[in-house]
Amino acid sequence: MIARLWRHAGPLTVATLAVLAIMVLLEFFYFQSLSGGLASLAWRPFGFAPQQGIEWLTALGPRGAEAILVWHYLSIDLLFPALLSLTLISLLLHAAHDVAAFKAISPNRRATVALALVLPYTVANYAQNAAVVRVLSDPLSANADTLALASMLGMLKYALLAVPLLVLGCLVAVRRPKR
Repeated sequence: MIARLWRHAGPLTVATLAVLAIMVLLEFFYFQSLSGGLASLAWRPFGFAPQQGIEWLTALGPRGAEAILVWHYLSIDLLFPALLSLTLISLLLHAAHDVAAFKAISPNRRATVALALVLPYTVANYAQNAAVVRVLSDPLSANADTLALASMLGMLKYALLAVPLLVLGCLVAVRRPKR
């Protein structure tokens, strides 16, 4: 099934971009207004200090924390990591489809390689979401350790996302155009 995912790269990309657009609009026009202009913890690719996490939680207050919890982490961010992962796998398979070195590899093996490139990002993203949900659902339990873990998982998420994107870029660069 995963081996045939390359055929759906276009629709998956459109769906992913649509969900990403919704997330960006919510972040900049709703969530940041709840926190006095502070970026959500998930949108900080270089991490954050525990004090910055506490400032964000304090600025949100209970109503803001509940809004972000419901509208971001318990709805859109349950879908987005899986959707982005499927899209990346489909794009990797699509780009590898015309690369001579990959034509010799079986479709199932190509799918396994694509999955292995994307799965660490997916796990890190859901792990960071779980850490932030824990902090949002019980702000009084937020301490330096839990916030440092959420920050580290966020940085790891973005670093692991770069891996399949770099491989995808390389595949597109070496791919032969169809004649």
